Amino acid sequence: MNLIDRVLQLADLIDAPRSVSAHCDLPCGIYDPAQARLEAESVKACQEKYAASDDNDFKIRAVLIKEERSDLVKHHLWVLWTDYFKPEHAEKYPDLHAMIWKATKTAGEAKKTNDAAVGQRLLDEIDAIAEVFWATKK
Repeated sequence: MNLIDRVLQLADLIDAPRSVSAHCDLPCGIYDPAQARLEAESVKACQEKYAASDDNDFKIRAVLIKEERSDLVKHHLWVLWTDYFKPEHAEKYPDLHAMIWKATKTAGEAKKTNDAAVGQRLLDEIDAIAEVFWATKK
């Protein structure tokens, strides 16, 4: 390879498209606690289906899906907490941090149990966070 080819190859590398990352987890301004709620609905449904089934293979699958969805609930709540909510929201709603913490802990608890009452509590906690969220959007 001659010098000109090497220079052109280097120029191609410098000018090549690069992988970039957004500064947030979601497209700017697109946040909604409904994402966490939808996953929590799946958690509760898996808990209910587990309780109603006598099929061991089905129960194993329900547990695996429930655990995956519980992690997604935590992810979506943390995206709201770390990317959407601002210090002024926490000042105006002093229980906000505790609400997020409690709901993420309940999502973790839901991973460990097939009790649909825990799934319902998770839904209720997400609904409380959603009330604050929508109040901040006004």
